[in-house]
Amino acid sequence: MRVVTDLSVVWASIPSPGEWGRQYRLYGIMIALGVIAGLELARRRWAARGGNPEDMSSIALWAVPAGLIGARLYHVITDNELYRGEHWVDAFKIWQGGLGIPGGILAGVAVGVWAGRRKGIRLPPALDTVAPALALAQAIGRWGNYFNVELFGSPTSLPWGLDVPLAKRPLGYEQDVTFHPTFLYESLWNVGLVLVLIWVDSKRVLRPGRIFALYIGGYFTGRLWVESLRIDEANKILGLRVNTWTSLLAIGGVLLFFAVAGLRRRPGDSDEPYVDGHRWDPELAFVPAPGATRSGDEADDDADPVDAAEADGPAPVASGGTRARSARQGRDPATPTDDAPQRASGGGDDAARDDS
Repeated sequence: MRVVTDLSVVWASIPSPGEWGRQYRLYGIMIALGVIAGLELARRRWAARGGNPEDMSSIALWAVPAGLIGARLYHVITDNELYRGEHWVDAFKIWQGGLGIPGGILAGVAVGVWAGRRKGIRLPPALDTVAPALALAQAIGRWGNYFNVELFGSPTSLPWGLDVPLAKRPLGYEQDVTFHPTFLYESLWNVGLVLVLIWVDSKRVLRPGRIFALYIGGYFTGRLWVESLRIDEANKILGLRVNTWTSLLAIGGVLLFFAVAGLRRRPGDSDEPYVDGHRWDPELAFVPAPGATRSGDEADDDADPVDAAEADGPAPVASGGTRARSARQGRDPATPTDDAPQRASGGGDDAARDDS
């Protein structure tokens, strides 16, 4: 341990951002940047699976607010003594920090699953799609703790130690200057997790839904390590921090899931994005499910001058005719039906105290 006076110059350390981080609300800005980056990654991965990227945007409109609410509730519940009595109003001051990631994951994913089911999305491939995106969002959002000068670990003399101002040091650590930057450790861990999840997913050796389970297990394994370094005040159960217990339960749950449901891909496992089998195409809006045909009776019943004019020529590549007929018949052109013309699939399969 390196012990220096407050007037010493620490040449090899991460400098403290001072008060300007709170002044410019950089905590919230980093959270927002993380959400934007994670959403863009999810959109790209979903399109590569043959899904409409706008699905991810629509789900995010529900899941992101739910995740923020869940993260705040987790923090307020697990550190409720900070908000008792006259301090109850501080529970709403989210810009001061205080988001519990476990609560955010639980609430955000639960609401996202609900929104996805309403859109006819198959949940295993959708969860695998968003898993690296969630890790990316957390990797960026963690830098909000740097700007709030919080969630650092024990004192260290390592050259990447965080220079913490005297006013931010916990009681008993007034003479220590540099501390483990646990926010940085967790951020780098999550970046590595993003890369590993994308690589494993590209191999297509795991059953659908297992990439998301790997994300849960991988994140909380890193969190378990980070929690062992932190020195901020935290409630404990049987001598262990609450977040340590949460991490252990999450890791145990993932291992049990793998043991019961299996890990490696089996014959019949499908990565189809939608329950009805169709795929999104950027030019055609959708591609019908394989085997969808149009019966002769239906073709005759639906015949009109536009159809007659096209009857002697080859079927157009553009989807305007199909969408026009669907519109005239009162159907949703983006919904495959039994009378849709058979086409080859065009979608790709690959391509304060803060609990946070």
